[in-house]
Amino acid sequence: MWQPRRPGEGPLILGHRGASALETENTVAAFGRARRDGADGVELDVLLCATGEVMVFHDDDLTRLAGRPDRIADTPSAVLREVMLPGGTTIPTLDEALEACGPQMLVNVELKAAKIGRPAIAALVEAVARVVERAGAGGRVLVSSFNPWAVRSWMGRAPAVPAALLFESGSPLPLRRAWLAPWLRPFALHPELVLCNPGRVAAWKRRGYMVSVWTVDDPAALRACRAMAVDGLITNDPGRARAVLSSS
Repeated sequence: MWQPRRPGEGPLILGHRGASALETENTVAAFGRARRDGADGVELDVLLCATGEVMVFHDDDLTRLAGRPDRIADTPSAVLREVMLPGGTTIPTLDEALEACGPQMLVNVELKAAKIGRPAIAALVEAVARVVERAGAGGRVLVSSFNPWAVRSWMGRAPAVPAALLFESGSPLPLRRAWLAPWLRPFALHPELVLCNPGRVAAWKRRGYMVSVWTVDDPAALRACRAMAVDGLITNDPGRARAVLSSS
């Protein structure tokens, strides 16, 4: 289950889009590699396609990974499932991703909601909630978003499944300082690495939030985050991150 780490336990190691340094991001191969490499969990991204299925994909369109302009929201799942990604991989559904992670791994589901309105957010939240319920995965899933309204919507729809507010250095001041957290009251905060220092992490933890930091790959940064007593490290290479922390 998702819970703050106790003193001496060290942070959870979470594969960013799976083991994305080694396999194509957000694919069954990446999740399987993270699992084999000893990750405690993975972070993945979800959007709704034109036919309403929850697809695991980061971008709004296929340009970066498949070299074609099709938008996920405008494309039926049958078409998306035929798209070939690097390494001969394909776009999974959330159901398939949960299955690939196995029954024990934690799964951080990020709602990609920056460019959609409230009706579309509500539809995404509902669809994700149904998948999680159908898979019986509520005990190991955490749902996050950069969009505070998406976080609030999730907390209203599935209050038993923890939620996290994501924030980054490029956001306006109220967002990058998580000033909305006291209003939202999420279970966790997920700050970008550059926003973290010992004082801020300690303050967030004193207020009761579980704190997971992204995206941390540099060995010195991994050690610094452990020293700050963060609860989770989101990294592109979970096997290497664990080896770094185990050797120092």
